[in-house]
Amino acid sequence: MSAKLRRTKIVTTLGPATDKDDVLKAVIKAGANVVRLNFSHGSAEDHIKRAEQVRAIAAKLGRHVGILGDLQGPKIRVSTFKDGAIQLAVGDKFTLDGDLSPGMGDQDAVGLDYKALPQDVTNGDILLLDDGRVQLKVLAVDGAKVHTEVTVGGKLSNNKGINKKGGGLSAPALTEKDKQDIHTAAKIGVDYLAISFPRNGQDMNYARTLARDAGLEARLVAKVERAETVASEASIDDIIEASDVVMVARGDLGVEIGDPELVGVQKQLIRRARSMNRLVITATQMMESMISAPMPTRAEVMDVANAVLDGTDAVMLSAETAAGQYPVETVRSMAEVCMGAEKMPSVNVSNHRLDRQFDSQEETVSMATMYAANHMKGVKAMVSLTESGRTALMMSRISSGIPIFALSRHEHTLNRAALYRGVTPVYFDSDSGAGLQVAERALQTLKEGGFLDEGDQVIMTQGDQMEVIGSTNTMRVLTVK
Repeated sequence: MSAKLRRTKIVTTLGPATDKDDVLKAVIKAGANVVRLNFSHGSAEDHIKRAEQVRAIAAKLGRHVGILGDLQGPKIRVSTFKDGAIQLAVGDKFTLDGDLSPGMGDQDAVGLDYKALPQDVTNGDILLLDDGRVQLKVLAVDGAKVHTEVTVGGKLSNNKGINKKGGGLSAPALTEKDKQDIHTAAKIGVDYLAISFPRNGQDMNYARTLARDAGLEARLVAKVERAETVASEASIDDIIEASDVVMVARGDLGVEIGDPELVGVQKQLIRRARSMNRLVITATQMMESMISAPMPTRAEVMDVANAVLDGTDAVMLSAETAAGQYPVETVRSMAEVCMGAEKMPSVNVSNHRLDRQFDSQEETVSMATMYAANHMKGVKAMVSLTESGRTALMMSRISSGIPIFALSRHEHTLNRAALYRGVTPVYFDSDSGAGLQVAERALQTLKEGGFLDEGDQVIMTQGDQMEVIGSTNTMRVLTVK
């Protein structure tokens, strides 16, 4: 084996900071596996231009980089103030008024971007503004007005978010802007599409229908941000089942369920998603201090490492790279932390699903391959010859310290595989062939790429018909010549 490969992937948000000079290229070279286009900011033209730059840079560097389009979702926010901000103290009476015009907010009241709030709350509810920095207790609802008392004081400025403790706001997950942005995402050809604030699997199914109607075959990411999505095992399974990827969006989710509960929920979501053959991204404030500092805090290092030990496929950077002063250093630091955490022996422990039966030959071959690789002495790598990337994905659901190589002739398959934990995507054109001859050519491709050495023993999966999705039916033990 020629090189030590990082298994945990890094999602990097693009923005003004990555638009400067050659920063985007440097960020990708530093270790970004997937880039995130945040549709909450910027124009369609901005996102299209950035996506084109990513594709061009990745091609020049000989890398496969996935593109994730992140929809804004509903704007559950206060409106704007006359002076931009106010200071609220504990005990102050304050009104959220759906009839108050933008720019008219003052010490007594502010308007609402989210007009349905009065219908969603009742006396005694706790409203969390600006990620809980300001908290209000509902005293009464009068038409479009929600009368409250301040229980946690602080500064409140324009367009700050509103959460309800325990969840329960009825805002639909997909807005008219989101529907327009889906068409932009289709024009770009994003590999992943993230849905903000989905309430349940039904919201995800609706998003999938809209995406397909727009001609977009991206994998869907459910951003788990609402308390109701994690209220029970059934609700968790519902949102995971309808998605391809789960994002543990710890900002809004933490506000709604409380930070003490968030620790266990993160671990539960990661564990359950992996068992259901879904991917997981852990996000929010992972290295936030590096927006303005050249190195992370020890607490941030431990947070990233903990997510790696939990089994997340990827860790995500937001403002750190989109608007921070040290985007390249942040990606580099995160990559180093991931590599350090992956040295822990516990990362590679797996029960191999010995208590389960499998529904498909793909999963059967995938699980057999992982079991063999983890128990056979001397195996250096696993190789999946794949059309859709499905076999490599299922293999990556089993913990292992042995790298997995996904070989495909389809760029979209390779770009998606860039998010899979422990999987390195490599271009390989099988010429629609199959059998041992193709397997040996695949090994030669990996040897020429510097991934394997002569004499390395590998386990390979492939199908009798390479061009047919779902045809994986063979596992081979091979030696690199």
